[in-house]
Amino acid sequence: MIEKTLVILKPCTLQRGLVGEITRIFERKGLRLAGMKMMQLTDEVLNEHYAHLSGKSFFQRVKDSMMASPVIVCCYEGVDAIQTVRNLAGPTNGRLAAPGTIRGDYCMSFQENIVHTSDSPETAVAELNRFFKPEEIFDYMQATFEYLYANDEY
Repeated sequence: MIEKTLVILKPCTLQRGLVGEITRIFERKGLRLAGMKMMQLTDEVLNEHYAHLSGKSFFQRVKDSMMASPVIVCCYEGVDAIQTVRNLAGPTNGRLAAPGTIRGDYCMSFQENIVHTSDSPETAVAELNRFFKPEEIFDYMQATFEYLYANDEY
């Protein structure tokens, strides 16, 4: 099934000049970029986005990290896009991530781990609605679409 998912390129990604390399990984895999914008996250947005972490001792550290500089929020689309993006990203802790994954190749941290990715279809919908207006998500036919999937895969 074709899904949309959120990817946030974190401040560490921008500060390290890795935006092009990371977006290239998703594009080369065959995911379609449906939306992208740079924004400065606020305390209010992060309180909502990371509400599930609000009781944790590291909650403020997470928010401080995510507000250190702008981020780039992206909407990617593809068959099983949510799990595909998570597989490309690797486990949250970069020290435990396998080589060949984004975190395995580009980070050494649990927090400064390059990307945030949606973890379920329900989360993806909520997160995309949090960061994008409907008119900021674009629906178009990717020229290479018929070469990415068999006609019975989508």
